[in-house]
Amino acid sequence: MNKPNAVGWFDLYVNDMSRAVAFYEAVLQQQLEQIGDPTGETLMRAFPSNMSVYGAAGALVKSPHSQPGPGGTMIYFSVNDCAIEEERVREAGGQVLRPKFSIGQFGWVTLCLDTEGNVFGLSSMH
Repeated sequence: MNKPNAVGWFDLYVNDMSRAVAFYEAVLQQQLEQIGDPTGETLMRAFPSNMSVYGAAGALVKSPHSQPGPGGTMIYFSVNDCAIEEERVREAGGQVLRPKFSIGQFGWVTLCLDTEGNVFGLSSMH
């Protein structure tokens, strides 16, 4: 039996769902999908995903059980060239904490702050 990847899903907590959706849709140029929460306690918008390919799926989540903020967990979004999305971060009201930098054979990374106070990364091979 194959061992699964360490991450199977992620929740990215937000305070203002409309603002967060607008930010990530502008930066990633992808529409987030409204999904239901079986508990009825949270509001969720999912990032586009294909569960049959490498990588983890996830959603923006507004929940009474957790809050956004820097530290603790870092999510890296896979993109074609993080310099392009880096510009979109600024245009969408976020901040670039560390502009595109090399991580050697593993490509390039940009570190950012979203409109909700979450630190996240952009990762590309170019």
